[in-house]
Amino acid sequence: MSEENTTYDYDLIVIGGGPVGENVADYATKRGVRAAIVEAELVGGECSYWACMPSKALLRSGHALRAARRLAGAREAVAGDVDAKAVLARRTAFTSDWNDDGQAAWLDSADVDLIRGHGCLAGRRQVTVGDRIYTARAVALATGSVPVVPPIPGLMESKAWGTREITSADHVPQSLIILGGGVAGTEMAFAFSSLGTQVTMLSREALLGREEPFVGAHVAAALTDEGVDVRIGASPVRVDRNSDGTVTVALEDGTALQAGEMLVATGRRPATTGLGLEAAGIDPKLPVDDTMLVEGTDWLYAVGDVNRRALLTHQGKYQARAAGEAIAARLQGAPLSDGPWGRHVATADHAAVPRVVFSDPEVAAVGYTEAQARAEGRNVRTVEYDLGAVAGAALHADGYAGRAKLIIDEHRHVVIGATFVGQDAAELVHAATIAIVGEVSLHRLWHAVPAYPTISEIWLRLLEAYGRPA
Repeated sequence: MSEENTTYDYDLIVIGGGPVGENVADYATKRGVRAAIVEAELVGGECSYWACMPSKALLRSGHALRAARRLAGAREAVAGDVDAKAVLARRTAFTSDWNDDGQAAWLDSADVDLIRGHGCLAGRRQVTVGDRIYTARAVALATGSVPVVPPIPGLMESKAWGTREITSADHVPQSLIILGGGVAGTEMAFAFSSLGTQVTMLSREALLGREEPFVGAHVAAALTDEGVDVRIGASPVRVDRNSDGTVTVALEDGTALQAGEMLVATGRRPATTGLGLEAAGIDPKLPVDDTMLVEGTDWLYAVGDVNRRALLTHQGKYQARAAGEAIAARLQGAPLSDGPWGRHVATADHAAVPRVVFSDPEVAAVGYTEAQARAEGRNVRTVEYDLGAVAGAALHADGYAGRAKLIIDEHRHVVIGATFVGQDAAELVHAATIAIVGEVSLHRLWHAVPAYPTISEIWLRLLEAYGRPA
């Protein structure tokens, strides 16, 4: 029987019920597609239960307390430290106590079927769950990513915490060693330091090394001020779990550290193991076009972390919105808007990815760093400004410290990258994202007047530092 005459269980099956998978199914369903989601764990995925939401809940109380202490008149009213028990309880509330009934109910309300179990490809347009094979005209992989564990002797046996264990912890350790100077390690250093833990950070390179160099310097200085022992260039050679439950980390220089717990936060990789890709003849790297269609197929899509384009929840959801509608359009024979910035593509993945680190100071960036732009041979000019010198920042916090930088394409006179570091600087990044996506010329940006006195006045200061284009 030809595929045209085949009866399918669904139009679309999505493997992975996190926010990316939910959005693929939702946007396709809104266009009349019959969809199902296959989920082996909790509907809502990593972000809802072990990453975005619980981690930010753990951070927020400490941020608020530090913010109050930075203001004369407010600091005098602050008595005591963060209540760790209350913070953990608030964190648990945001995870719904690791119960997905609410999110499963949302799927039902959106007319998306939920199939519980581990899904893997059984062949072209076929998905196996348990002992049953489901068929669909299209399949989308939205399985996210998993932690990368470095090959350090004793590390696996030590049962060190990963990001899941630390964000779901039911107690606050007296001391903590964090291996990794990326986003997760940095955020958890701030969170647990505010909860009363003595934190030591071990990072081979500067913190947040993929961003502008001043980013890591500002964040490391703030962590040090908080009492965190930041060790750049430290290399563990062995990890052991002691009989009393503590962890010992031997360093390359011959010294050793001991702590109540250890967090390994050394990056993530796409979760492709067990998906049956090789058996189905699919390239395990899952190369995709901008509609998220896997190259060499006309039925398989890979969306979010699993396709390696941008391992960020919001960017995965952006891809999902495009993919869901592209899937519906293809299945229904409707026109496809797949040119740059079209309805059915994720063009922003290439040059306008916003990212925020919820450290204190916050780090917010979008688009290119200077190093990335120059590595591509782009003709750019950069401008920087002291964020603390802006009136709005000085009012926001006594002794406000921060920095801002724009990367400007000299051929087109448009912004292609922006970085902000400072207290509550995350809210600055969307304006930069709009400027990059909209390719707003510097001539026009001079007419975007920032309200006074807000921290957004940094835009005027940066434009003044650049000068009016000829």
